[in-house]
Amino acid sequence: MALLDGLTLPGAGMTNDTNLIRPALFRSGEGVAAGGRYEMRMLGWNTPSEYMDYVHPYWKTFQAPNPFLHYMLAVLYIMFMFAALVGNGVVIWVFTSAKNLRTPSNMFIINLAILDFIMMLKTPVFIVNSFNEGPIWGKLGCDTFALMGSYSGVGGAVTNAAIAYDRYKTIAKPFEAKISRGTALMMVVGIWAYASPWALLPLFNIWGRFVPEGFLTTCTFDYMSEDASTRAFVGSIFVFAYIVPGSLVFYFYGQIFVHVRAHEQAMREQAKKMNVANLRSVGSHEDQEKSVEIRIAKVCMGLFFLFLISWTPYAVVALIAAFGDRSKLTPLVSMIPALTCKFVACVDPWVYAINHPRYRLELQKRMPWFCIHEEKPQDTISQSTCETEKA
Repeated sequence: MALLDGLTLPGAGMTNDTNLIRPALFRSGEGVAAGGRYEMRMLGWNTPSEYMDYVHPYWKTFQAPNPFLHYMLAVLYIMFMFAALVGNGVVIWVFTSAKNLRTPSNMFIINLAILDFIMMLKTPVFIVNSFNEGPIWGKLGCDTFALMGSYSGVGGAVTNAAIAYDRYKTIAKPFEAKISRGTALMMVVGIWAYASPWALLPLFNIWGRFVPEGFLTTCTFDYMSEDASTRAFVGSIFVFAYIVPGSLVFYFYGQIFVHVRAHEQAMREQAKKMNVANLRSVGSHEDQEKSVEIRIAKVCMGLFFLFLISWTPYAVVALIAAFGDRSKLTPLVSMIPALTCKFVACVDPWVYAINHPRYRLELQKRMPWFCIHEEKPQDTISQSTCETEKA
């Protein structure tokens, strides 16, 4: 460490004080192991001082990551962006153009695909920043990145809750009135209204704010400041954007599971009375419809579990930073949530293609070169595709 005495590091606000340098070296470990293969710099070395004012002092104590990490993330994001934009674009196109898919409940599916699409539209900001090894778009780019992420994250959570409610109404309450087109539209509008405070309040610094995180190439809501207002915002967004929609989804799918288990038990008992192996082979139209609805419900449950995989890391990181031992957080660790949410936005549309019968049928007709083979369902089977009424 004696060799570091007098070393001057570039970057806004940095000095040659070795007491500032040493903590970052011990905490990061990057560059020291590189054996001089690249120049040792502090995080934010190529960032304008006015932008560094928005960076929490905690991140300023870390050494800049190996440039290879920046380039690797940029390449990953390019692949994510291509897969997600194409996949979600196809979902939006098929669900909006196919007559038998333009149903009230499919408005929730379209809304989820739009939110995933928005999630990936912001990736060029990150890609450019990564190849630059630091932010290049300034505070405007930071706010735009975080704003789109807030709408897609919170909106996606509530949309998953709406989809779960729709499945619950269709499968567990088949004799009740189905969701109308007007009701579905109002629910979609309500989803965007629900997400707006969590996106707009920090944008205008009314409650919370958007700040750089991790490698300073991404931005999100401030979870590092220790004031009461910031901690209240972190706790509130955790409850209303994660716990509340997650609990609703858990309840609705739990009710579906209970109903389906009871229904299957009843069918097995009836099959014994009729002395047949499988009652579905001679079942009613209602039983055939329920079978398809259950298959579609499994797709929707898969979407929700993908949502948990996507946003649970963000919830954990934010809670640790605001209320726990933040010394466990490093710039690299804080980048993991950004990767998971982008990855899931890529996977969502392919879940439809793998498991969604009516969507697969439409893809088979429109894109035969996709090599999708879906048998045409009988006319008696429900036209639902995560919907609540027949086409």
